[in-house]
Amino acid sequence: MRILSIQSAVSYGHVGNSAAVFPLQRMGHEVMPVNTVLFSNHTGYGAWRGPLISGDDVTDVITGIDERGGLADTDLVISGYQGSHTIGDAILGAVEKVRERNPQAVYSCDPVLGNRFSGCFVSPEVQELIRDRVVQHADIITPNQFELGFLTNTDPSDLESTLESVRKAQAIGPKTVLVTSVFRPDAPSDTIEMLAVHEDEGWLIQTPRLGGKTNGSGDVTQALFASHFVGGKSLKEALELTTSSVFELLENTRAAGTRELQLIQSQEAYVSPKHSFVAERVL
Repeated sequence: MRILSIQSAVSYGHVGNSAAVFPLQRMGHEVMPVNTVLFSNHTGYGAWRGPLISGDDVTDVITGIDERGGLADTDLVISGYQGSHTIGDAILGAVEKVRERNPQAVYSCDPVLGNRFSGCFVSPEVQELIRDRVVQHADIITPNQFELGFLTNTDPSDLESTLESVRKAQAIGPKTVLVTSVFRPDAPSDTIEMLAVHEDEGWLIQTPRLGGKTNGSGDVTQALFASHFVGGKSLKEALELTTSSVFELLENTRAAGTRELQLIQSQEAYVSPKHSFVAERVL
């Protein structure tokens, strides 16, 4: 499968394309990364160096890919953090162009807005861009529970309300929604869950909570899930494989005692994860 991945990139550590590209390649996919920033490290360190890439430059790179015929057989477009509205416009333009070349192509958007602990951490213009213009064009979205609520003007707090929020998101455009962190009062406190819904089919999966915050894990999650699902796996299989791989990646990272994902060291987890978590049907 050929994948166009439009995301940030860092030289030290693994977020954005620097997190998503290698696992996809390790799975055998042809990936065309288009970088929206070229930073030394992710911004969670509080200090970083390197340039932002303008929306015009992103569009120029994609035009060059198209001139080589690279968009004609692109099956999947992935986007993540959008630092400005110009990047959002460039992504929407790229999705439109890919769909002109291949009407069967799928667009997966990770609507990076914030989390339930810190609220929104992107600018108001980016919030509006994602909510009012981008999500409508996506086939797959991979929000956390907070982002799902923001996009649908709801407050999901348990499984029932989260499913209702997913239905509202589907009414906006995307038929497939992966909620990457589901918090509900009746779940064991030492667990974390993900919910995958496609049209009227839904699956919930639970793993032990490893604790801590690891930048880039969401980028890996979206890449694995979208590639599994678009590549022909069932919704249940895509969720189970993604969960098993990401859990092993986070487990290895925690065992190493490092702040950055053990992305390369965990490469077998993307093709043959040692864990096997089973999803439960909820729709």
